[in-house]
Amino acid sequence: MKFSTLYSHLIILLLCAVPPLVSAAKVGETAPEFTGTASNGKTVHLSDYRGKYVVLEWHNNGCPYVRKQYNSGNMQRLQKQWTGQGVVWFTILSSAPGKQGYMTASDENDYLAKVQAAPTAALLDPTGEIGHLYDAKTSPQMVVINPHGVVIYDGAIDDKPTTDLSDVPGATNYVNLALEQAMAGKSVETAATRPYGCSVKYADSTH
Repeated sequence: MKFSTLYSHLIILLLCAVPPLVSAAKVGETAPEFTGTASNGKTVHLSDYRGKYVVLEWHNNGCPYVRKQYNSGNMQRLQKQWTGQGVVWFTILSSAPGKQGYMTASDENDYLAKVQAAPTAALLDPTGEIGHLYDAKTSPQMVVINPHGVVIYDGAIDDKPTTDLSDVPGATNYVNLALEQAMAGKSVETAATRPYGCSVKYADSTH
């Protein structure tokens, strides 16, 4: 065997031996486990909520698309509606320090009180670890996880990718549909959509 051929074979073997990178969450697959720190100081483990529906909401209070949902009261209504039915709702802040949407725990608690938000908890993710696990691209971006720990929806909050508050009442809300259909024992008809909004302001982002 020629040296070049032997060398090529060795390279292939080495590449095959390298463990695969952790892939981002995908619809139909198990939601990646994470540990997060809530703005109230509590530590949250996703695995602690197995057996419940979980909603993940990426948040940036400086983003006009997020403001549309909060200034209209729509996001707060969704949070109260679904947590009232036993759904766990995590608002996630993946903005890095110095970037739009970054909040300290105290600032986030003040914000939640001001807008009368009602998530189960607001998770501070300044390193972007949780955001990258779920390949979160925008704020708002929504993920729904079923009681078996499987992602059943990932994408936009609705079908109106605008900043116009008047679009909220007539929008098809994909989070509502996913939860309603899944809780009724049906398949989620629209399990993935293209998320819209402001790009998540990760530490390594240029925007």
